[in-house]
Amino acid sequence: MSRHETGAAAPEARPAEERTPPGEATSPTPNGAPGTRPGTALGGGPGTRPGLALDDGPGDELGGAPESGAAPPPSSVRQVARLLASEAGLTFRRPRNLAMLGVLAVVPVLVGVAVRLASGDTGGSIIGEIAGNGLMLTFAAFAVMTPIVLPLTVAVVAGDAVAGEAAQGTLRYLLVAPVGRARLLALKYANVVLFCLAACAVVALSALAVGLALFPAGPVTLLSGTTVPASAALLRIGIVVLYAAAGMAALGAVALAVSTLTEAPIGAVAASVVLVVVSQVLSAIPQLAAVRPYLLTTWWTAFDGALRAPVDVDRMGQGLLAFAAYVLVFGSIAWARFTSKDVTA
Repeated sequence: MSRHETGAAAPEARPAEERTPPGEATSPTPNGAPGTRPGTALGGGPGTRPGLALDDGPGDELGGAPESGAAPPPSSVRQVARLLASEAGLTFRRPRNLAMLGVLAVVPVLVGVAVRLASGDTGGSIIGEIAGNGLMLTFAAFAVMTPIVLPLTVAVVAGDAVAGEAAQGTLRYLLVAPVGRARLLALKYANVVLFCLAACAVVALSALAVGLALFPAGPVTLLSGTTVPASAALLRIGIVVLYAAAGMAALGAVALAVSTLTEAPIGAVAASVVLVVVSQVLSAIPQLAAVRPYLLTTWWTAFDGALRAPVDVDRMGQGLLAFAAYVLVFGSIAWARFTSKDVTA
């Protein structure tokens, strides 16, 4: 006799709720299916911290909520410091930039050797004073290198800051970092400022080393005729380094603004250098004396105010204000462009 005829019917399938005893947890599944703990799905359910990566540390499963006691995310200050250190590391490890710093260190050596081999002219110019006091080589080096050598070096680094990333196709990936575009641009400019300080420091240290090695050192006679001790002269050298770095940082803001307008780094560098050359030409034309105070290159040589007694604070202060105005204007241009442009490279 069949089972159907004896009345022993097959057991009916119970609903899913009845198959799982109350209070018994189901095993979690990676795709957020029923029974998954809240916050373990890839999309991040309730309890998920926004912005977590898939490998957010111990206790997180596929980007879900961390277990108790997990370390908090790094502060924005540490994050900015890491990004700035990364930018500076890339800048100062690049062979091209190291070669340019090497050139900046060699030029004072060439000037010192040329003066040493000359007939010993001790005229009234800064270069003529080197033979009598090696400390004057530092001021002479800045007088020689400020018009074109230092600006060219800074223009290469600043012009490549954004356009170089776009040309290499890494700018899109850089923007994936959890930092806004405005902050990223500020980090780029901070890196340019660091390079300007490093470049001016290299010039000063190289000139000091060569000057002390080839010439006697002692009290320095300033352009105003006053003699100051060597310690005071070293302090004035520090003032010159900071002032020259501020002038180069203003040029860096110009080159950075141009760098946001193009994806060709060579174009940004060339445009910045052309601006420097044109400004110097305009400064040399007497009929255009009215525009001279508005040109960036006009104030680069105002560091000679540190060679006067007392220090020409008025002229150097006007130069710093001019540098700040250039940074503000071209920094605003760079910000407006970089925060609104479509990054396709």
